[in-house]
Amino acid sequence: MRQYVIYTRVSTKDQGRSGLGLEAQQRDIKLFLNNYSEVPWEIVGEYQDVQSGGDDDRPQLRTALEQCRRVGAELLVAKLDRLSRKVSFIAQLMDDPKLRLRVATMPQADKFQLHIYAALAEQERDFISARTKAALKAAKARGKALGGLRDATMKRNVAIQHKAALEAARLLQVIAPMRDAGKTLASIADALDNMQIATSRGGKWTAKQVSRVIGRGGPAIPPSLSPRAPDDKS
Repeated sequence: MRQYVIYTRVSTKDQGRSGLGLEAQQRDIKLFLNNYSEVPWEIVGEYQDVQSGGDDDRPQLRTALEQCRRVGAELLVAKLDRLSRKVSFIAQLMDDPKLRLRVATMPQADKFQLHIYAALAEQERDFISARTKAALKAAKARGKALGGLRDATMKRNVAIQHKAALEAARLLQVIAPMRDAGKTLASIADALDNMQIATSRGGKWTAKQVSRVIGRGGPAIPPSLSPRAPDDKS
């Protein structure tokens, strides 16, 4: 029987109290277990931290890893960034011969692909951060010459564009595996509706909307290595 230890993480106490982020993680884990896991399977432990992904000294993660090593279970996380946002930490875990890692949103990914994804995601986070800071700096400079109202508008536009890019990257974690499997845009749209994943405006999906999300996902690279950026900066 396949055994799993589930680990989830949110980044702030508010998220921990309100459940923000947890529902999505639990949904992705459930989808993996019902559609991709070997059967029969068993959950032998569940752990959750309310802590930043940049801090690798997390008590619940430490306990989860210890249980995995002790009983031979696989550590199951919804997304790689829920485990850590550092490539070095993820690489260290992958080198542990007593530890096996499974990422729900990348059910077919092997260790090499997970390592590449972690490196690409870290690079993309750094780029997005630098791009946002540069855009805000430029907007502020223009605002000094053109007035405070324009400055506020520019900042708001940058924030909206940044949010849209992160939302598209999050959706790619669900869309990309279906795209890589050769599914049509229309069938992907139907699948998203069946999973009750709403569009940004709360409506139903169309093939054109799926195409738009894929187009926002960044430069073309091999599908199996396609980076899927995290949905927050926690």
